[in-house]
Parts: sequence; structure tokens; C-alpha cells
Amino acid sequence: MGHPLSTEPATKSGSLASQTSGSPWFTALLRPLQAFHLLYLPLILIYFAYGASGLIDVTRDLWIKEQLSLSPAALAGIGVWLNLPWTVKMVFGELVDSVPIFGSQRRSYVLIGAAVMASGMVTLAGAAGGWLAFARLDHLYVLGALLIVIGTVIQNVVAEAMSTEVVARRDAAGEPRPEDEVRSDLGMVQVLGRLALSAGMLAVAGISGWLASFLSRESVFLLGLIVPALSVIGVLAVPFETRERRPTDWRILGGGVALGAVILLLALGSVPFSQELIFVLSMGVVCTMLVFVTRDLDRATRRSILFSSIIIFVFRSAPTVGDGYFWWTLDVLKFDPAFYGTLRQVGAILAIVAMWALSKELTEYSATKVLFWITIAGTALSLPSIGLYYGIYHWTEAMFGFGARTIALIDMATASPFAQLSIIPLLTLIAFYAPAGHRATWFALMASLMNLALAAGQLETKYLNQIFVIARGQYAALGHLLIATTIIGFVVPMAAILLFGRRV
Repeated sequence: MGHPLSTEPATKSGSLASQTSGSPWFTALLRPLQAFHLLYLPLILIYFAYGASGLIDVTRDLWIKEQLSLSPAALAGIGVWLNLPWTVKMVFGELVDSVPIFGSQRRSYVLIGAAVMASGMVTLAGAAGGWLAFARLDHLYVLGALLIVIGTVIQNVVAEAMSTEVVARRDAAGEPRPEDEVRSDLGMVQVLGRLALSAGMLAVAGISGWLASFLSRESVFLLGLIVPALSVIGVLAVPFETRERRPTDWRILGGGVALGAVILLLALGSVPFSQELIFVLSMGVVCTMLVFVTRDLDRATRRSILFSSIIIFVFRSAPTVGDGYFWWTLDVLKFDPAFYGTLRQVGAILAIVAMWALSKELTEYSATKVLFWITIAGTALSLPSIGLYYGIYHWTEAMFGFGARTIALIDMATASPFAQLSIIPLLTLIAFYAPAGHRATWFALMASLMNLALAAGQLETKYLNQIFVIARGQYAALGHLLIATTIIGFVVPMAAILLFGRRV
């Protein structure tokens, strides 16, 4: 059966090589522009809105520090819960694949996600403004943040499914297109999606800090309602629906719902080590479902996906320092919200430049090679943070005339692109092998696995913060925490790359 969508993207992509016979740098600059197609607009705006959700980040972090009683370890624990909707993405994926709402399997779910996200923004605004008081502030924060995450997950599932569907697998004559050409086009869709994500971050990076300086916390959360409106504009401007239909796979849907119910019971039942139990259970369920979905793939393909997934899982599960470092920069270095807005803005600009310039490498090089160099660079770029804690800015200011803010700015500028660069090769691989009729479910399962890696990183962050205890105004252990996270973030991913890289 031919691809249900227009074959214009294939024609456009097929002529791309002949149009880019100039110098390599000029070709690299033109490539993302030539790859864009109007059909991509809905998913591009969804990713842009995802990035723009950072509009409330600085305000939220300051509000937590000012009004809530949560410690860094508690916040790291909450981060695990907030990652769980990403873990059960297969439920949303199965619904998007098999359950139309008012005849729609794409637009309707984007609208639902936008409504849920808006509810989360209103909850945070009500908590900050004092006009929602049916629960403690800490609980209202968790509720609002969770609603925002759920709405984001729903929209993300749709965008991921669309990213596999907007590229035609057959040409105008109905013949299968070359695999390398399809893979390259799918890779460019992922690059464009990440560019849109970074553009969204850039659009709000400076504003997020400035708004936190001049507006009330309540007002900023209400301004956040702009974010879900963006994704709604995309699906209304360019209607997009898939023609693929299939019956509901109750193993996936039922298993996902059962997993969510167990997670909820463990969370509400105050079971010891509940987060760890949920992580292990989720890993078992997701891996089992992936076996169901990949049974029709050949052995070589499954092996390639397996080892690539292991490497990137380990890479994404590296722990972070947690909120203690952010608090230290506020209390000791006297960084203000506006400066944090500037940092985010610079980081977003550099992420866009890096992805744009490296679009060819990201779509054609292996995930192993990309992550190898990102691991090395990421470790080197962790050193300025350690140096700041141990007072290197006093020396640089005396010797070279620049201090802590310049070091932080340079560090952010050089380190920021790597988070986006690291995921594009895997997303391309997932999109390429997405089976017809199961695209949203397939992508959701693989993304759930990757988000379980983030949950593992949050658990590691929690453990490290329990070992190296940080509290407001008490930062004696912060240096050891920074060193520990840097070592783990280098040794563990590098070991996985060296062990499994040649088997991909």
C-alpha cells in the first residue's frame, strides 16, 4: 500500500542533492531550509511550544525557593514522579494509534493535550496567587506540574507519530524509495523538530528571567497559557490526519493502564522504596511491550536497536547536581533572575547554531560516534562549575578581569547544545523502523525507555543529594557533589559506548 500522504516531500528531498553542489559550508546552511515542507508545520509548532514552556521556569524555581518547603532531595524525588507520565506514554500512543475521537487521531489529541496543559498553568497561578487553597502549596505545585507534564506528553506522542508519517516511503509511481533517502529525510524531520524546540527555548529564554524580575509569580504562570495556544494554532492551520487504522492492542493499552494504576497505588500507599519499585516495574513492562512490537523485525535490526538503546539509556541516565547548585549561585555568587534569563537565551542560540551546522552529521553519523564525543566534551564542560565553587573566579578576576558571571556564560554557551545533539540519532533510528499502524505506540515505547533513563538519573541525583546533603545556606558538601556527578557522567556512558558501540 502506498503512503497515505502527499509524495511532495520525497520529490523535494530527492532533488536536494542536486541543488546543493556548492561549497560544503553553504550546503550545510541551506539543508534545513530546503528540507522544510508545509506538512511539517503542526509538529514543528508542537515542538516549538514544548520549548517555549520554559517561559515559567525561572519563576517556578524562584517560587519553589521562596514559598515552598521542599529540600533538594525532595525535589529530586518529585522529579521522579513528574517523569512517570513519560514512562506510560504507551497508553497515549496506543490511543492515538487506534482510538479516533470525533473521527480524529491527530488533531483531537493535540487539543486535549493543550487543555490539560492549560489546566496545569492555571493551578500554579492559583497556588501562587492564593485563590486556590484546597490543598497545601507543595501539593498544588505537584498537581499543577503534573498536569503540565501530562498535557505535554499527549502532544508529544502525536508529534512523534507525525514525524514518521510526513515522510513518504514511496515515490510518485508507488515504488519504495531508497532506504538511505528515507532515513535521511526522517533524520531531517528530527533535526527540524529539535531546531523548533530550541527556537522555542530561545524565544522565552531571556523573557523568563525578566518576567520573574518584574511580574508576580501568578501573572507569569497565567502568561504561560500562551504555550498551549501555539500548538492549537498549528493543527488548526494545517489539518493533518493519518489514514492508518487498526484495532486496539489490549496488551499495550491494558498493560499501560495497569502499570499506571500500580504506580498510583505505590505512590499513594507510602510504600518503602516506591520510586525504585516503580522504576524496576516500568522497565520490565516497557521492555516486554517492545518485544511484542518488534517481533516482526529481523534479527539484525533488533540487535542494532537494542545496543543503540542501551548506549543512549546509559548516557541519558547520568545524574545531575540538583537544585543545590542553583541555590548556591543565587546566595553566594548573587546571580539574579535576569542573568539566568540571559544564560538560557545564550544556550538556546548556541543549540540552534550547532544543530543547524551539524545537520548532515546528525542525520548520517552513528549514535555511537556522536555520543562518544559528546561525553568527552560534556565532561570537560563540567569543570567550570567545579571551578566556580572552589573560587576560581577570584583568580580570573584578578588576572584577566572577568569573574563568575563570565565563566558561567561561557560554560552555558559551550555546553548547552549537547542535550539536543545527543538524542537526534536515536530518534532517527526509531522513526525509520516505526511500523505502519503502530507508529505512535512504537515511538511512545522507545521514548518511555529513554525517559526511564531520565528517571534513573533522577534517582541517582536523589541518592547523591542524600549522601552530600545540601540545604538552603548550607553548601559545604556541594563541591564533592559536583565532582561525583562529573565522574559518574563520564565513566558510565564511556564504558557503555566502548562495550556496545561496535555491536550497533
